Amino acid sequence: MSDIYDAQLSPSKSELLQAWLPQQPWFSGDASTLVRLGAFRFDDPAGEVGIETHVVAVDGKTYQVPLTYRGAPLEGAEEFLVTTMDHSVLGPRWVYDATGDPVYASELAATILTGKPVAVQYLVVGDAREALPETIAVSSTETPSADLPELRFGAPHTVAGVTNIPAGEVIFAVLHELETTGTSQPGHSLTAQWEGQGMPALLATAIKV
Repeated sequence: MSDIYDAQLSPSKSELLQAWLPQQPWFSGDASTLVRLGAFRFDDPAGEVGIETHVVAVDGKTYQVPLTYRGAPLEGAEEFLVTTMDHSVLGPRWVYDATGDPVYASELAATILTGKPVAVQYLVVGDAREALPETIAVSSTETPSADLPELRFGAPHTVAGVTNIPAGEVIFAVLHELETTGTSQPGHSLTAQWEGQGMPALLATAIKV
């Protein structure tokens, strides 16, 4: 479960994406034309970190942009800082490229390896809460299970538009540019569909090494 507050954000999510994406080596195109196709969230079991993945379209290409939102800086993660944001309800937020955030890595692993569902999102307005419609349907190759192996995550590295997050004998590969015309689903994987996307697009895989 994830609460989304009816709040003013500065910069807005679209503004921070338009500013940050052109700085990434895996991105090309005019970010000012960015269209947000949808988003989904993982749950932080501790309830402290917002974990949101955006899917956006720019100049005929589709990108996956996972972000985390924190109420304080993440120690040692300066290179992954996207921006700081003012949230009219929660106050200052530190926004990170989620591939460098261990909470994201842990929840990505749980979703891929155990089929843990993504978060159900609720809009919070004052004392009222209302379930938000799903904009992206996310599927894992695994069926829900409580068995998640103990993992120790190493430093992520990005090659050819894929960020690899090592975790012992497993590497989690997060795709930034998505193939939307059909793709295989190798081994343990995560796929998504959104309005107008008829076939699943591969988001991430878990590869044994």
